[in-house]
Amino acid sequence: MNKEKEVLLTMRNIDKRFPGVTALSKVDFTLRAGEIHALMGENGAGKSTLIKVLTGVEEADGGEIHMQGIEHPIQNRSPQEAQANGISTVYQEINLCPNLSVAENIFIGREPKKFGRVDWKTINRKAKEILDRFQIHIDVTKPLENYSVAIQQMVAIARAVDISSRVLILDEPTSSLDEQEVEKLFNVMRNLKEQGIGIIFVTHFLEQVYKVSDRITVLRNGTLVGEFETNKLPRVQLVAKMIGKEFDDLSMIKNKVDLSKNQEKAGVILEAEQLGRTGAIKPFDLKIRKGEVVGLSGLLGSGRSEMSRVIYGAERADTGVLKWKGKKLVVNVPMDAMKAGITYLPENRMTEGIIADLSVRENIIIALQAKHGILHLMSRKEQEEFTDRYIDLLQIKTPDRDVPISQLSGGNQQKVILARWLLTNPEFMILDEPTRGIDVGTKAEIQKLVLSLAEKGKSIIFISSEIEEMLRVCSRMIILRDGSKVGELDEDRLTQEEIMKAIAGGGYHA
Repeated sequence: MNKEKEVLLTMRNIDKRFPGVTALSKVDFTLRAGEIHALMGENGAGKSTLIKVLTGVEEADGGEIHMQGIEHPIQNRSPQEAQANGISTVYQEINLCPNLSVAENIFIGREPKKFGRVDWKTINRKAKEILDRFQIHIDVTKPLENYSVAIQQMVAIARAVDISSRVLILDEPTSSLDEQEVEKLFNVMRNLKEQGIGIIFVTHFLEQVYKVSDRITVLRNGTLVGEFETNKLPRVQLVAKMIGKEFDDLSMIKNKVDLSKNQEKAGVILEAEQLGRTGAIKPFDLKIRKGEVVGLSGLLGSGRSEMSRVIYGAERADTGVLKWKGKKLVVNVPMDAMKAGITYLPENRMTEGIIADLSVRENIIIALQAKHGILHLMSRKEQEEFTDRYIDLLQIKTPDRDVPISQLSGGNQQKVILARWLLTNPEFMILDEPTRGIDVGTKAEIQKLVLSLAEKGKSIIFISSEIEEMLRVCSRMIILRDGSKVGELDEDRLTQEEIMKAIAGGGYHA
């Protein structure tokens, strides 16, 4: 048993509030020298805010931060001040200059000089020596953009470590890397760990957490769930702590409508054979029948949205085949899917769904008009009739059909987007987090609508972070983990416990 390592960094009782939102409430975090500490939590858990407070991007409303060797609490007011205190961050989006050489990127802002001029010979020699320590053997005089994302990540880490960082924050560093590149990064992380550097590893990949981390801190809804030794926390328990469900609370929720009885006889409407996109979703097989509601389940970043976007053509597949009613369907752009009868309600309705400057009416009719084409414009009367029908059908609360959609509540905006796609009379709908951020009453209405659409023969892919909701509307579940489809659960196995075990992988064992 290794002796307890020295504490390098402590954050105590950290509070952070934004207008109308408590992002962090009394959060503690401890990092030890020579450890890799995974920071875990679902979307909105507070991971990013905690990192921003630590690195001076945001100012805490309460609490203290202590660094080993500094007598008084530190308060970083900028990333530069954090860096001066020995804290560096390497972000998912690499914040280096691609047009400059590798060596220039490592020494930018602190170039050694000789006789008042930049000493390029020394810069190139030292850059090579630094990268050699990481077993990265490249030409440091070439522009950074000549190298892969993985190499660029390593260069960013090398720069961070060379400026005397004792704390290194890696924010989703593996999201764009392949398996071999991830392993190289892990070797670098282990090397740094041996040198006594404390690493905060922010990620959503469970397998990677268990492969490389020593401890895990879990946040949920801006609060601390706990700190755990990685080898003592079974994966399924980690999933439970992240989503807020312990096993003594688990119960099966039966579907309100029995959708399965007709599905055995129903034909396959959509089939994917080894469909995938490099860097987004690994090749997968999938069959969906007419009138079936199929859930995509997994943690944030598991590949749920990526699978949907590849099917719809929002991200173009580079492997495999998609079949629609038994025939090959080429989907290069979303319009190809839309013309076939497939629609997609995106997760982020503010950036990908609503068109804020347009009215409720214009937001509802825009997809049908696009499907008809510019040569077949709908009359104003038709637009108003369609709009009024769906305002009534979905009970959209709006003072008028022609008010800007931005004036509606989030739930009513979501209903407008649903109306938009229902108006195109799709046979197949992809609903990505259709009830996120809306009130309980509206959420129940949308769930009932999904079930009624399935009864009428519509096929639906349903994505939600809430397992209870998935159990209410889905008759089958596809499980994703780390960008791969890893399993399926049919109706007789649809329980929270089975789903969480499948998401975690490895059952009850770490």
